[in-house]
Amino acid sequence: MIIEKSIRCLLVEEVDSKPRLALRQLAREQFTDGNVTIEVAYSSLNFKDSLACQGHRGVVRKLPHVPGIDLAGTVIQSASPEIQVGEKVLVTGYDLGQGHWGGWSEMACVPAEWIVKLPEGLSLYESMFIGTAGFTAAQCLFALQRNGVQPHDGPIVVTGSTGGVGSIAVRLLTQCGYEVVAVTGKAECADALKQLGASRVLSRDQITSGDASRPLLSAQWAGAVDTVGGPILTALLKSTKYGGCVTACGLVAGHQLEMTVYPFLLRGVSLCGVASADCPKPQRLELWKRLASDWKPGKMDLLHHESSLEQLPEFIAQMSRGELAGRVVVRCSP
Repeated sequence: MIIEKSIRCLLVEEVDSKPRLALRQLAREQFTDGNVTIEVAYSSLNFKDSLACQGHRGVVRKLPHVPGIDLAGTVIQSASPEIQVGEKVLVTGYDLGQGHWGGWSEMACVPAEWIVKLPEGLSLYESMFIGTAGFTAAQCLFALQRNGVQPHDGPIVVTGSTGGVGSIAVRLLTQCGYEVVAVTGKAECADALKQLGASRVLSRDQITSGDASRPLLSAQWAGAVDTVGGPILTALLKSTKYGGCVTACGLVAGHQLEMTVYPFLLRGVSLCGVASADCPKPQRLELWKRLASDWKPGKMDLLHHESSLEQLPEFIAQMSRGELAGRVVVRCSP
């Protein structure tokens, strides 16, 4: 396999003290930070990537930087005895696309310990449709099941349900037999969410309409997948049934949790944080195996987009404006 002397990528640079994203051709020698080299076929677009494009210091440590917290492709060089040239692999999480140059490139170099060999049952493309978003949704489902929440216990509410994590969570929960109530600020996506399997679609205001001063609200949910945080997470915890579980994996609506401990002490509610980047390797491998088999998402055409590297800035702009719904798979090689 021939390794090109120059590599096409999307690069965040500092221009006039401001970050700017541009398509660049970089020398092959600039991609050396890792003992395995991958010809990247596909990546994806995540909220953390949009922050990286803004030079957000909580995501990117220094510029210039190649974003992309997901990648999938073929190994073209390896100094690891565990990873062979020609193997199909994927990488999600760890420091990819943050402190380490990411997947929005024709090639990437990564540490061997970050690599997951492509599970049987998934194509490279499908693995990036799932990506960090779908892996996070799978972690939420795993946490609900680990805490004993079963389909017969009642509805599961999913917030931010038109986003990457939320939309795949709706699909996974439905496929596993749960009744799903989707929450979104995009009323125009209600039909798409119902096609994914949601039994009902609610607005954000319908979740937070209760008296915020009350320590408990009417018990409605057996569990929740919350991707937004803030007042919505607080309202979900107050309105979850006895023994229920709320999983939390986002903070776009706020990082504060302003409430009492009554849901935990009087209803036995569990709050499970979900952190995908540093998920231990054994659990990571098991979840990817499930995502390639019985948890593999079905078709989600109405919440599914494809992009080249050249087209990606427009999708990033839509995400920054809060207008983008669903997953974006990025084609990195011509």
